[in-house]
Amino acid sequence: MTKLYIGKIVNTHGIKGELRIKDNLTLIQKKEIFKIGSSLIIDDKPYEITSYRVHKDYDMVTFKDFNNINEVLFLKGKKVYKSKNEINLNNENILDSELIAYKVKTTDNIDGKVLDIEETGNNYKILRVLIDNREVLIPYHKDFVKIDSNKKEVLVRIP
Repeated sequence: MTKLYIGKIVNTHGIKGELRIKDNLTLIQKKEIFKIGSSLIIDDKPYEITSYRVHKDYDMVTFKDFNNINEVLFLKGKKVYKSKNEINLNNENILDSELIAYKVKTTDNIDGKVLDIEETGNNYKILRVLIDNREVLIPYHKDFVKIDSNKKEVLVRIP
């Protein structure tokens, strides 16, 4: 089973077993990933989502059979994953963790690879790519980055 990184459980919320998850997902991605009845994977174990809501900058979830803060404390600080088979996103909604495996081609036809995607502020991201053995930072914006999910390739325009 292929799993994709979603985010991290940063804390609990309240006394009823609700968990606070920090992620870098778009609203469209969140609707697909946090569907009630679907599962999130933590430490290679699936946990079924029974409720989901957004609170400030966090995604709040509760899991089946966990109804108390004391029952979920062991999950605090854990990384959260989702089975790739459960995610149905179109070509424009690639998860950041999936994009890291893509090849990079510049408009000058130079090859490279995505090293990381960094969030620099409120909804601003930068692609950190390796091109000609140099690390280059490129704004993750439609003016500079085009994604072809069929070829698993990122076409970048270096400013």
